[in-house]
Amino acid sequence: MMTKAAASGADEVILDLEDAVALSQKESARASLIDTLPHLEFGETLRAWRCNGIQTRWCHRDIVDVVEQVGQHLDVLVVPKVESAGDVHFIDRLLTQAELAADLPVGKIRVEVLIESASGLLAAPGIAKASPRLASLIFGIADYAGDLGMKDFRDAPYATFAHARQSLIVAARAAGICAIDGVTVKFRDLEQVAADAEAGSHMGFDGKWAIHPSHLEPIHRAYTPSRSELERAAALFEAYRRADVEGGVGAIAFGDEMVDAASLRPEWRKLSIGRRVGLIDEEGRLRDPKNETAPENG
Repeated sequence: MMTKAAASGADEVILDLEDAVALSQKESARASLIDTLPHLEFGETLRAWRCNGIQTRWCHRDIVDVVEQVGQHLDVLVVPKVESAGDVHFIDRLLTQAELAADLPVGKIRVEVLIESASGLLAAPGIAKASPRLASLIFGIADYAGDLGMKDFRDAPYATFAHARQSLIVAARAAGICAIDGVTVKFRDLEQVAADAEAGSHMGFDGKWAIHPSHLEPIHRAYTPSRSELERAAALFEAYRRADVEGGVGAIAFGDEMVDAASLRPEWRKLSIGRRVGLIDEEGRLRDPKNETAPENG
């Protein structure tokens, strides 16, 4: 499974030592990760692992053993069930000690944290700013539902968790880090995966967790601007620029829409993503789909 994941073409692969591992297999799973990781070919995929929560007896060894033995092969630590900025401070210091022991640059390993409880959500603004290592906040839907005592959380997940998701995005944006949406629990329902990915993208998330290779295509599609979206964004920016240069106008009509400076921010985000994934060239032009192969990753 690790070999298949490494070759999947995902933007990031997370090798899990937490919820996917039975209690009796924690140490052997850690040993398997350490033995296997140096032999995996990830290409440009970010390499991550998820430790057990800091409240457990496995967390310390999950971090120290992995970083000291194979830290050079890793980019990111994913920390579950984070409930305070103090949790992040603990992880940051432990990572620093392990990096020093392994002769790795301090700060090499970034941190992504799962918000999975009411306490974690309320503390999210402080958590997001707790360490320069922080790369993202991730919404952990199942544990969050359990913490709230919900009877069921699989139907209408975006209406049910709108407040939690928006609060997480706000905390991440205020800290200048990414907000990542959680998994689609009904993982065999690719229509649901696609619908969830579209909903999360519209809400403002930067990406979404996948738990099966079949999820990658609908997630990448949802989070990568289409050619028509990029063409519209570029045309809007050009119209706004000309209105300013030619008439000193700061608000214009674009089709049936009123556009001012505030309207440009979502369009700038689309163009920024287009450049990052290679849909726009160095001179700001859309690549010709007849002559270019679009990148797989969004």
